[in-house]
Amino acid sequence: MTALNTLADWLPRPLDPVRSIKLKIGILLVASGCAAFAWFWWNIGWLPPTTSITAILGAVITSQILAHGMTRPLREMTAAARAMARGDYSRRVRVTARDEVGELGRAFNQMSTDLAEADRSRRELIANVSHELRTPIAALRAVLENVVDGVSEPDPATMRTALAQAERLGRLVTELLDLSRIDAGVHALDREEVEVAPLLAEVVAEAEVNAAATGRAVVFRTSVSPTAATVRADRERLHQVLVNLLDNAVRHGPADGEVRVLASAGPAGLLLEVADDGPGIAEAERDLVFRRFSRGERATGGGTGLGLAIARWVVELHGGSIAVVDGDRGCRIRVTLPA
Repeated sequence: MTALNTLADWLPRPLDPVRSIKLKIGILLVASGCAAFAWFWWNIGWLPPTTSITAILGAVITSQILAHGMTRPLREMTAAARAMARGDYSRRVRVTARDEVGELGRAFNQMSTDLAEADRSRRELIANVSHELRTPIAALRAVLENVVDGVSEPDPATMRTALAQAERLGRLVTELLDLSRIDAGVHALDREEVEVAPLLAEVVAEAEVNAAATGRAVVFRTSVSPTAATVRADRERLHQVLVNLLDNAVRHGPADGEVRVLASAGPAGLLLEVADDGPGIAEAERDLVFRRFSRGERATGGGTGLGLAIARWVVELHGGSIAVVDGDRGCRIRVTLPA
């Protein structure tokens, strides 16, 4: 195959200057007919000129009629590509053929759909990030202005409010950096033996502070079995997954609800579950919530729609899986990490 490709590259292309494929087909037929008639003339010595010319003209006219359907999708693709250059991804090519041009047309339509989805995601990213940046910046500015103007004192409560908004900004920046790592294909993991119980205690303590800063009296309940369970993973990345899951549970659960964190280790690996008392996630949206910028119908508490997408990326880097599973109430997300 390589030798044939190399030979094809060296073959002459005399029809490249011709700008119409229909004209190329006509020239091909005329050249082929003339070569055939020349061969017969040389060997037979006689050939009816009227019949020969009529046959060639008939072949050219027929080729032009038939070639119209062959080249129409190519012209449509050219027009659609020019529209894409202007930002219009709605154009599609009518494809009915089953040949190579038909395959090209179907691939072009799929590319148009993918580009439209990517453009929609980009617009959603700008809108979500703008909204998420504006809210904590406005709150932080209001707190600082009150302190500067003497309206409020720089007491611990005021400073905690300012700190909470600054931490919210920090989390957003971290999510955006992780998103850039996903797009860049960075898959570096620093694996080590991680004790599950201390990690959960650290994450829950952080979640309690964040919940209190947003005025939510959420109760966290943890269970680790066995108590000395360990898992070989990247501790920082696993911490990030748990923080995202708990933040998701706090935001979408009731203000005075309960968040349950379950961890169990066995020969097959580590099983982590985070459940809340919120409205839950419809079965049709359970895969959608793990896609970037998608937050589902229950997204009423803010967020960029990146947290669960990043959590899935980290879990899959570890060779595990993450999914929304059925539960008695609320939302229940299960993470499985292999041994």
